[in-house]
Amino acid sequence: MKDSKNAMKNTKDKIEGKIRETAGELTGNEQLELKGKLQAEKAKISEKMNVKDNVNELKEEIAKKMNDGIDKKRKK
Repeated sequence: MKDSKNAMKNTKDKIEGKIRETAGELTGNEQLELKGKLQAEKAKISEKMNVKDNVNELKEEIAKKMNDGIDKKRKK
């Protein structure tokens, strides 16, 4: 559930950022354009961090299962 909320927030931030960036370009408002670019980039970075966290969690799960399997064999 947390991942889907993060994904929706990131998507929303990317869209809003692109809208702000475009509005800034069209109106000649450099600050608005920059805010839009930063918002979109922040969303992209957040997505990458979520993927990295998921990979680390997966590695931990695999390591635990492997350790449990080895421990079972040693007990026999």
